[in-house]
Amino acid sequence: MRKNILHVAFLMSALALILAACGPAPTPVATEAPTTQAPATQTPVATEAPTAAPFVFGMLLVGPYNDQGWSQAHYEAGQYVEQKLGAKMVYIDKVNPADRPGTTASQLAEQLVSQGAKLVIFNSDDMKDEALKFAKAHPDIYVIGSSDDWTWKDGKNYQESPNQTDIMGRMEYGKMMAGCAAALTTQTGQIGYLGPLINDETRRLASSVYLGAKYCWTNYLKKDAKDLKFKVTWIGFWFNIPGVTSDPTQVADDFYNSGYDVVVSGIDTTEASKEAAKFAGQGKKVWAIPYDYVGACDAAPDVCLGVPYFNWGPAYAKVIAAAANGTFKSEFQWNAPDWKDINNKDTSAVGFVKGKALSADASATLDKFIAELAGGLNLWKGPINLQDGTVYLKDGEVATDQQIWYLPQLLEGMEGQSVQP
Repeated sequence: MRKNILHVAFLMSALALILAACGPAPTPVATEAPTTQAPATQTPVATEAPTAAPFVFGMLLVGPYNDQGWSQAHYEAGQYVEQKLGAKMVYIDKVNPADRPGTTASQLAEQLVSQGAKLVIFNSDDMKDEALKFAKAHPDIYVIGSSDDWTWKDGKNYQESPNQTDIMGRMEYGKMMAGCAAALTTQTGQIGYLGPLINDETRRLASSVYLGAKYCWTNYLKKDAKDLKFKVTWIGFWFNIPGVTSDPTQVADDFYNSGYDVVVSGIDTTEASKEAAKFAGQGKKVWAIPYDYVGACDAAPDVCLGVPYFNWGPAYAKVIAAAANGTFKSEFQWNAPDWKDINNKDTSAVGFVKGKALSADASATLDKFIAELAGGLNLWKGPINLQDGTVYLKDGEVATDQQIWYLPQLLEGMEGQSVQP
């Protein structure tokens, strides 16, 4: 038995040796190529092209960015530019002596530059001197002066400033529309104008309201111009500064309490509308027309006849795009509405949105008036006298841009101060 076991074991050992001899050859170890051999070409790893940093522009706002007026219109224009160009906005609001005493707009512009701004918008004529000062001190930074005239070669205040452009909308048209809406609505024949401070701009805009009101009063309603009462009360700044300006709430109340049933606002904020809503809640038939911002009627929709507003976005986008691509040029822009569609957000510098309180008849007549303006109706055509009776435009004489921009007084037929006391 023992012999058989040994025999089997021997046979199994022999079989294992045979199988091992017939198995696969061992895998060779990889070795580096000799240094004299050219290295193999490697396929590069795919990478994305570096993303260009967005163009940064800065904005100085005279009031709060959400004031439902002038400053908000500019702020939302900045957002429009961000969306259209892929640019980036940095801003500082409440840039005025009351909110930032002892600090100048040019100093605040330096802060925006420190945040990367290559262009700075000074959004108020209150910053006019500071805008020019900053532009001259920083020739490598572009400047936009909103409502300024430094770069108007045919203007009275021209200054060579190669890195500056000044932009303004021809709000005279929007104010004429506001005046027409007021004249078509008033039941007392008394229209009040809540004015800011007194300067060339505010005189011509208040006067444009009067021209629009007078035209619609006499041509559509067939009433005597002498029966239309139009009064301007100035508060002293673009919005209320307690202890410095007159209180716009009180001024609006004074109008409504003395028979003026429509108040047209020329200030940046909505006190006139809010006071109209208060009086309407007491059963009085009164209305208001705010200013500057497309959404201003939202403050008091039931008494709002409409709002003339600025649309700064298209002009800002064009100038900022030029600054970004190196084609910027110094110029003065006084941009008109797009008469094909005055409320086209991509093309029209000035628009007018009708309010809920505007009657159907008044709305239809206002449309007729707007169509006449679009067709060439010019209310800045003589005979026009200044408030003191001086002839400003002879019969049939058409005002030049300079005569409109630099209007020295309110017009005959208007009550209120023409110059700052």
